[in-house]
Amino acid sequence: GTDHIAVSVPVDTGNIDSLIEQILRIAPDLVLVGPEAPLVLGVANRLDALGVACFGPTSAAAQIESSKSFSKRLMRACEIPTADFEVFSDFERLRSYVHNHPSPADWVVKADGLAAGKGVYVCTSEADVLQRAHDLIVERLHGAAGATVVIERRLRGREVSALYWCDGEHFAPLPGAQDYKRAEDGDAGPNTGGMGSYCPASHLTTDLQHTISRHVIAPLTKALRRQGAPYRGLLYAGLMLTDEGPQVIEFNCRFGDPETQAILPVWEGDFAQTLFACARGKLNRTQTTSAPPNRCAVSVVLAAEGYPGSYRQDIPLEEIEDSERHVIFHAGTKRVSGRLYSTGGRVLNAVGIGSDIVKARENAYEAARRLQVQGLRLRSDIAGRF
Repeated sequence: GTDHIAVSVPVDTGNIDSLIEQILRIAPDLVLVGPEAPLVLGVANRLDALGVACFGPTSAAAQIESSKSFSKRLMRACEIPTADFEVFSDFERLRSYVHNHPSPADWVVKADGLAAGKGVYVCTSEADVLQRAHDLIVERLHGAAGATVVIERRLRGREVSALYWCDGEHFAPLPGAQDYKRAEDGDAGPNTGGMGSYCPASHLTTDLQHTISRHVIAPLTKALRRQGAPYRGLLYAGLMLTDEGPQVIEFNCRFGDPETQAILPVWEGDFAQTLFACARGKLNRTQTTSAPPNRCAVSVVLAAEGYPGSYRQDIPLEEIEDSERHVIFHAGTKRVSGRLYSTGGRVLNAVGIGSDIVKARENAYEAARRLQVQGLRLRSDIAGRF
């Protein structure tokens, strides 16, 4: 997806030594780490030690995503609003706890570690809770990532994604976004890594943004500084706007997907300058701006049929050029002998841009339908309500 604007270099993001060697060979002015896995493995630590500017948190700070139990306990200690929770590594202890704490339809079961967006289960009965927990702890459905689980009370309200630039001490918000996690229309089906998004999210008002900054982002970044892990990079907060106010569902230690695909096309600011300012701890000296009132974006994900379960790969894909009305982002693609093929569950993102959400949505689906081939599917209700 970047071959027309950049030189792509194949890397093994799981081998930090090899990755650092390749980075040093390129000698960049700035490194932006996209995925969470290299951050968790400490690529930012290594680059900081070598004096290379890196946009992305250290492994200690990245625990806000890599360990849900770490994140929830930190929120509890900082009095950041979030759902009540407990942490278990022993299935029988979890079974006893759930049995003694009824209201089974209110439980959410989460794998503690990284599970590519597939380790969260919203349950509807006690049997469902126990089955999901058994799959994770005993059957190791997600390997070591599910050896420990977090069970928490289900939050009800409207979701919103709040992203912040952070330089270790200062922070600044990006425009809010709404994403769609479920695989099927009407928020049905299993959780995925995201099937679409739109920006700006009008339900994230200025007052709510200030509340989130004051009661979520400020105490979190302050606590991480006190732990010797100042947060530099992009901090993503997934929140539920409840009757009691905003409550945190989860944190991510990088740009949220698929929200970023809708946020950046409408964000006004110098992208590279802001990244570099965050990496060097100088965000307060650079200008960050929000979305203009007459620019909106809607992102529609084209996924392989069957995703997030088993799905076909190597689907031949169509290509279209970017325009003023739409931008295409690649998620899981490869090029073989000049032809584009799918390599993952989420394949392409069709992003429509317009003066309002309605027009942006029209442009997104126009592009998506041109890209949809046999073997790819999409949700038809992205940004249908905003």
